[in-house]
Amino acid sequence: MKISDNSLQLLRIMNIAFYRFQKVELLDSARQFFKSLCLENGLKGTVLLSHEGINGSLAGEEASVRRFQEVLAGDPQWSGLEFKESFSSSIPFRGMYVKLKKEIIPVGDATVTPEQHTGPRISAETLKKWLDEKREFLFLDTRNDYEVAHGTFEGAKTLELKHFRNFRECLKALAPEARNQPMVMFCTGGIRCEKASVLAEKEGFQEVYQLDGGILKYFEKFKGEHYRGNCFVFDHRVALDPELKPVAAEYLIPQAESQE
Repeated sequence: MKISDNSLQLLRIMNIAFYRFQKVELLDSARQFFKSLCLENGLKGTVLLSHEGINGSLAGEEASVRRFQEVLAGDPQWSGLEFKESFSSSIPFRGMYVKLKKEIIPVGDATVTPEQHTGPRISAETLKKWLDEKREFLFLDTRNDYEVAHGTFEGAKTLELKHFRNFRECLKALAPEARNQPMVMFCTGGIRCEKASVLAEKEGFQEVYQLDGGILKYFEKFKGEHYRGNCFVFDHRVALDPELKPVAAEYLIPQAESQE
């Protein structure tokens, strides 16, 4: 059941998602910093930290989230983080976790280092123009099959992934001629494509682009144009419609760690 606009007005909870590939040396200190900052502001969600960067999804009262963002903006290590924002009538997380990981997006290849190199980005505006023009390119959905089931772009190719760890093997199975045509890949918020674009280049794809900010950024700009369905998110909202509003209040699959 879709949550009504009236219920959203009763309690304005702000949801933010953010990530950045960057060198993080003192992981224990970073973990304590984020744990304390989130608890002080009553936020819930998950922050993943590794030596390759940060990946977070948090929610709380809007004023508290804004204080969290202000602190990060004033910290040299974390300033400049970009946040994807949406609102809901309740906090879609049960607890507050800050976890240390080997990789914030696991691919098991130490040579994939997005902070040093990643595939070129195209903006939502450029993608919309290409789709309007019916330009020919391989449009690749890099998400898992249960995410794709909630919705995807018109004409997008899916890989029937069970887990992103299998992306490279599925990529290898694409027809050889696909390596010679332009490819635009996308995911929920952009983080998986940072690594997926590098893997595609390593597999011989000649012209690889990634949608900057993913589906959620596209929704901000163009809502549901060229898109069918909703966008799955890794929390208890289940999915967001093209207006970035929750479309369900009950989680449909076992709780999964955020990948976006």
